[in-house]
Amino acid sequence: MAYAELFCQSNFSFLQGASHPQELIRQADFLGYEALAITDECSLAGIVRAYTEIKQQQLSIKLIVGSLLRLEPDLQVVLLCPDKNAYSELCRIITNARRRAKKGHYQLHEWDLKSLQHCLLIWLPCGQTTQDQHWAKWLTKHHRERLWLGSRRLLHADEQQHLDHCQQLGLAFDIPITCCTGVLMHQSERLVLQHCLTAIRLKTSVAGLGHRALSNSEASLRPLHKLNKLYPDEWIEQSLQIARRCTFSLDELRYQYPAELVPKGYSATDYLRQLVYEGAAERYPGGIPCKVKTLVEKELALIALKQYEYFFLTIRDIVEFAQKQQILYQGRGSAANSAVCYCLQ
Repeated sequence: MAYAELFCQSNFSFLQGASHPQELIRQADFLGYEALAITDECSLAGIVRAYTEIKQQQLSIKLIVGSLLRLEPDLQVVLLCPDKNAYSELCRIITNARRRAKKGHYQLHEWDLKSLQHCLLIWLPCGQTTQDQHWAKWLTKHHRERLWLGSRRLLHADEQQHLDHCQQLGLAFDIPITCCTGVLMHQSERLVLQHCLTAIRLKTSVAGLGHRALSNSEASLRPLHKLNKLYPDEWIEQSLQIARRCTFSLDELRYQYPAELVPKGYSATDYLRQLVYEGAAERYPGGIPCKVKTLVEKELALIALKQYEYFFLTIRDIVEFAQKQQILYQGRGSAANSAVCYCLQ
């Protein structure tokens, strides 16, 4: 049996997740999951550590990039990245939502979700009929071809009522249902820690949590045979279909500096060389010493080898702006001590 977990929060969902991304991806691989989506709330902070763990430990599991987003008070969606365009889209939404609020918080707007064109959406109904019907209409209007309804089995007392509600919504609005857990722990033994985190977040004691505490440890990565008993085959198959559509990997990412800094007719290498020698002529009005010229040529060769031209051009553009605005600035790191940077001021 194959399974893909599409909703999982690490400890980068501050005071919610009780496991490191490395622990989650390692445990999911051990259990035989086909894929795991790290979906921290309005954050991609845990993705790199999970990705690094896969590389270092040579794990066979697929990592899916995603995030949980809430539009208060009653809409929750998990966004997943099938490709690089979707990743860029999700980064934009998270950045805008974080910039609207004070540190540690975010503010999502309806337009953020409406503007989605690439991300896959898993909608998590709140259980209130009026609100859920409203959002079902809204989501199917804007994202029907990339929308699923996420249904969770966490063995709560009133769970069957919510499952029936989700199935009715799926039938009424023709939304396919996929299973997803909402994982907060890589193993059930982390429940005690999760309770402590919840108590800190809610500013109370563990004893004072009451019904706000998790009632069991089902929000952990569970064995395949248990998931097979909990979820219908068609829900599991939907999770696998979604996972297989998500082909994006962090391997695809590269630094992308502003290309417009290079005038037409120039390559980045040629333009940087011209600026460096123009700056050198200003720094050494009596003529560029042979020692300096040799050093500049050595550095330019290294910059070309590493393809760092746009980095130097971008920093130069920032410095030029600071100079014009009379803003104090200084360099940092080994590059700032180079002859090239000295010539570029």
